[in-house]
Amino acid sequence: MSLDAVFDSEEPAFVPYLAAGDPSYEASLEYVEALERGGADVIELGLPFSEPIAEGSTIQSAIVRALKAGMTPERYFEFVEEVDVDVPIVCMTYYNLIFQYGGSEGGPRKFVERAADVGIEGFVVVDLPAEEADPLREACDEFGLDLIFIVAPTTTDDRLESMRERVSGYVYVQARTGVTGAREDVSDQTAQTLDRISDWDVPKAVGFGIKTGEHAERIVRAGADGVIVGSALVDIVAEGHEGDEPVAETAEKLEAKARELKTGALRGVGAAVESE
Repeated sequence: MSLDAVFDSEEPAFVPYLAAGDPSYEASLEYVEALERGGADVIELGLPFSEPIAEGSTIQSAIVRALKAGMTPERYFEFVEEVDVDVPIVCMTYYNLIFQYGGSEGGPRKFVERAADVGIEGFVVVDLPAEEADPLREACDEFGLDLIFIVAPTTTDDRLESMRERVSGYVYVQARTGVTGAREDVSDQTAQTLDRISDWDVPKAVGFGIKTGEHAERIVRAGADGVIVGSALVDIVAEGHEGDEPVAETAEKLEAKARELKTGALRGVGAAVESE
């Protein structure tokens, strides 16, 4: 299924994130599959990078665990081939890994070609400015993949225009400033940011800080086409790992949290309709 097909649905999309290989390759397979059972429509699957500057401590720790367990770009592609899910997978990573994958040839084309071979549908590259993204955009166009950009409350109008010219699949709307991490409340900046890009012909999915079904409901009510959740799920993985919890038990908790978040997003649609 393509990203377009997901967002063409009348339902809001639930887009969870996990780092591939956290805390081990085998456990991570079960955890990603649990998210689909819980209602995931798209899965943002992190390719760990040793300098994750945009991440908060929760996801940084997940990346460290995955790297220690042996995750590499090639192992990541094997993971995507092996994981048993029927929803689109989006690779979330940093540009250095993409650029260096081609070796002496350099550039993003080899990485994008390999990603297309294993069934990845798109990329979120957190440290790549839109103004410098044309080589990746061209490779994505060649192999039929989407390129997703992150819009923050502080993104300038000029940069918004650069993103608008190059984005496809969906736009990742950052609900607040700062790094990733779950919060007890969600930012009131969300509606303002959504309003700034309301005329973009691409779906808007909101992330950063979403932790509960109530948060998801409020985000959809504010006008989002989807909700993105990472740290709240990574916390469950970390707690299970640190407590030597059986993998199956952690997977059940992830499935339950995913179902809570998806249900909350669906409630947001009903609330938005009632308020019209």
